[in-house]
This record gives sequence, structure tokens and C-alpha cells, in this order.
Amino acid sequence: MKKLVLIALCAGLTLTSCVSKKEFAALQTKQKQTEDLLNTATVKLNSCLTERSAALAKAEGLQDRLNDLKDSNKQLIESSKDLTVLTTKGADNLERSLESLKERDLKISRLQDALTKKDSVTLALVSSLKKEVGMNDQDIQINVEKGVVFISLSDKVLFQSGSYNLSSRANEILGKVATVINGKPNFEALVEGHTDNVSYSSGVLIDNWDLSAKRSTAVVRQLVSLGANPAQLIAAGRGEFVPLVPNTSVENKSTNRRTKIYILPKIDQFYEMIETEMKNLEDGGQ
Repeated sequence: MKKLVLIALCAGLTLTSCVSKKEFAALQTKQKQTEDLLNTATVKLNSCLTERSAALAKAEGLQDRLNDLKDSNKQLIESSKDLTVLTTKGADNLERSLESLKERDLKISRLQDALTKKDSVTLALVSSLKKEVGMNDQDIQINVEKGVVFISLSDKVLFQSGSYNLSSRANEILGKVATVINGKPNFEALVEGHTDNVSYSSGVLIDNWDLSAKRSTAVVRQLVSLGANPAQLIAAGRGEFVPLVPNTSVENKSTNRRTKIYILPKIDQFYEMIETEMKNLEDGGQ
């Protein structure tokens, strides 16, 4: 499946709809930034959850102390009206402290809810893909990688050896993928082609990078012809540089020749919310 992506990009480089190295590098950078941001958010969330537990314990202690103070206040007010103002201010200060802790706990809960919602969307998408595409073929895999749903297709499913022309079976499979993409207008599909390490050169194709890009572009065009919105599609070629297994046998090389289609939710707003809430938590702790 990654081969298809690489072939598609190769076609893009050699034909009119090529993907430049600059654009490809930008895609890699965006993906790396997204992964780094998710990892950072996860670490910060775990830290916040720890702080939340400590804050709740502290809040319970403060609440008990507040109740005691209120009882003492009543007694002191009865015995000395001169102390009324002082004890009331003390109670008010404790009330404000408790309110601050409750606000902090609410922010942590919002972060946790956002991550839970993202996980729910991911699981629903995996279920939808498995139902639509099916899982009865060992050359087709549907899974989650670093929180992102993907479909991995062996080159045998989509292409003939050394070719970037789609097979008739590919049209059937890609038609199902297009149906899923059409049902997710807020998602993007990154088609990523991969090859083995056997040198390839034919016609306008210079190397495996060209082949993988050409294949991925071919898949993107076919998805568009099947009704997918071109604005949701991204074509990328990875050549032989991201193998799943060492290219030491015929079987391993076949495994590495693949096309992956990542179904990416547009989670910019989600990460923006995470960053905002993290900043609010930091400001509140100062």
C-alpha cells in the first residue's frame, strides 16, 4: 500500500500533478509535529491527573477544616461579636480556595473528556472500515498506529509487479475506501506508497521513490474517480526507506511492498484546545 503512495507521488513528480520534495518534507514535518504534540499532551495530561488526585485529597481536607471553622465561628460569634468579621473572612478565604481547586479539577476533566472523545472516534472509524472493506484477506490490514487509523494494502492487491497501473480488484477495494472517506467529511486520507529495496528504473521512473509516489498518486486519482473529495486526499511516496521487516527474503520484500491509507481526523481544534487548557492550568498554578 505504501508502494501505491510512492508510485502516486512518482507519477505526480513526472506528470502534471507532481508532489515536490518541499511539499513532501512539509507533510513529514506536519506528521512529526502532530505526533510530538500528541505525545506532549499525553505526558502533560498524566501529570495533570496526578495533580488532580492530590488536589482532591487536599480539597477534602480543606472542606473538613472549613466545616470545623464554621462550627467554631458560630460559637465565637455567640461569645464575642468582635471576632465575627475575622472568622467570616477566614471562612471566605477557604471558600475561595475550594472554588479554585474545583475550577482546576474541571479543566483536567475537560482534557480527559477530549482524549476520550478522540479515542471513541478512532474506534468507530476502525469498526466502519472493517465493516465496509472486510477483513477476510491477509493482504488487507486495518489497524491503529499512534492513534491514527490506517488501511495497509499489499502491492499484490493493487498492482502488478513493477507497475503503477491499478488492477480490477483494486477498483473494488478502493471503492469501499472511497465510501468511508465520503462518510467522514471532517477527515483526510493520506495515501502512502512503500517499496522494497530492489532498485527500479523504467521509462520516466528513476528509482523506487518515483515508483512509490506514482502508485500513491494512482490510488488518489482512483479514489477521486470513485467519488472521494480531492480536498481530503494527500499523496506521498516513501520509497524503500521505511521497511516493516529487513529486505532479506522474497517474503519480507513482498511485505515491504505496500500502500497505506491513513484516515486522519482534522484534530487541529482538539490540539488547540489541549494547548489552551494546559496554558490555563499553568497560569492558574502561578
